[in-house]
Amino acid sequence: MSERHPIISITGSSGAGTTSVTRTFSNIFRREKVKAAVIEGDSFHRYDRTEMRAKLAEAEKVGNKHFSHFGPENNMFSELEQLFRSYGETGTGRSRKYLHDPVEAAPYGQEPGTFTDWEDIEPGTDLLFYEGLHGAVVTPEVDIARYPDLLIGVVPVINLEWIQKIYRDKNVRGYSTEAVTDTILRRMPDYVHYIVPQFTHTHVNFQRVPVVDTSNPFISRDIPCADESLCVIRFSNPKGIDFPYLLNMINDSWMSRANTIVVPGGKMELAMQLIFTPFIWRMMERRKRALGAL
Repeated sequence: MSERHPIISITGSSGAGTTSVTRTFSNIFRREKVKAAVIEGDSFHRYDRTEMRAKLAEAEKVGNKHFSHFGPENNMFSELEQLFRSYGETGTGRSRKYLHDPVEAAPYGQEPGTFTDWEDIEPGTDLLFYEGLHGAVVTPEVDIARYPDLLIGVVPVINLEWIQKIYRDKNVRGYSTEAVTDTILRRMPDYVHYIVPQFTHTHVNFQRVPVVDTSNPFISRDIPCADESLCVIRFSNPKGIDFPYLLNMINDSWMSRANTIVVPGGKMELAMQLIFTPFIWRMMERRKRALGAL
């Protein structure tokens, strides 16, 4: 952790909804005039799209049916840890972008599914903001979770996560239900061993819980909307969290445990704004004092 060069990390599985959390933070940063170095977790995958397809085919030939983007062999955990360490110590580091689609790729004159070159992070940023799969991963070789000043997990209940992924991959990426199902099954061991354990290290977890039937996510025709959901917000350390204020500001919210507040799904973004804006204030105030003490 670093007072001069703080790090915020949003971690969650593919299709969990981390992108929505990133949008909320972008609004906070813009309003509070915070300059963030934004790091996408996909940029630390080891292989580009073409290479990954070839590696997957190789794995299937030798009977490896659990080759996935979730595991350590396909991600640059050491390089991600080095970025967090470097930024926390000096406010610098190297990153790149993964170009998901033609719109992202066009400004770089590259094909979708490729990486840009590694570049130094722009100088003069106030904090580093990471969003991706492995922002709190811990293995015998790396401990990424020890670096962020604020660690946030985004964890919809598993059937809802699958519905969101199936809907996105079918309607946005053109995959069949069978192809998405195969991906879910292939990722399951790495999901259990490398995604789920991260949520024991997070400072705050947001878990969206649908209140409609999601018993068979593979036949669901749409994603339960915000008003068909509840959001369970758990704090690992509730000290300093003004729960009476949150309960007063968010209608129809309640406490389910001493460290957990439940809010209507449609109020999730409001809850994030109310919870994290003071975090950013304190983070920037500590940074200002630390820099002033140099």
